[in-house]
Amino acid sequence: MMKIQQLSILVLAFLIFSCNGEKANSHSNEESADTISTNPLSAGQLDTAYFAGGCFWCVEASFEQIKGVHEVISGYSGGEKENPTYKDVSYGRTNHAEAVQVLYDPNVITYETLLDVFFTAHDPTQLNRQGPDVGEQYRSAIFYRNDREKNLALKKINELSGSFDDDIVTEITAFTAFWKAEDYHQDYIKNNPATPYITNVSKPKIEKVAKKFSDRLKQ
Repeated sequence: MMKIQQLSILVLAFLIFSCNGEKANSHSNEESADTISTNPLSAGQLDTAYFAGGCFWCVEASFEQIKGVHEVISGYSGGEKENPTYKDVSYGRTNHAEAVQVLYDPNVITYETLLDVFFTAHDPTQLNRQGPDVGEQYRSAIFYRNDREKNLALKKINELSGSFDDDIVTEITAFTAFWKAEDYHQDYIKNNPATPYITNVSKPKIEKVAKKFSDRLKQ
């Protein structure tokens, strides 16, 4: 009986303090994600970048606070399935990672600086996980759209190689497609600031970025 009680407590803790558990409790809608334009330059001077670094809520909010970032959209990338749902991705059926599309003004912030933010917002040495979130869908990845982005990403990893206790395992892969996640995932932290996962896991990451890039925060 004691072992059963202990197991129950561990499962409950996982559900409370993991991104997957928080999402499981947040919404029952599992409609297909929407595809999104991969080159929204018609919006003006905006360019795009694609990253994956664990739960997309954390990565989205970390980038959103940076000056020059126009918008960040949570979604799925890196897999084969079209129109994936969160359920598809979280069950490991697609090879997709939880990712973000960063729309930014290159006249205000460079791709190199976005890389710096990315490597601050998560732990790039954790393979197929971020803290309590475990699975290939939480892998660290940079989806490059051209040789310039690829070379800058590789250069940044080389520069940071001695900054961590373990090797960087960030995947550098060619961008293929991005699928916008369900509506309830967008601006999730802004809309649900007091949930246990946000308080214990997300906010420390966001605050770490804010502290390091204090001179680049939006007013």
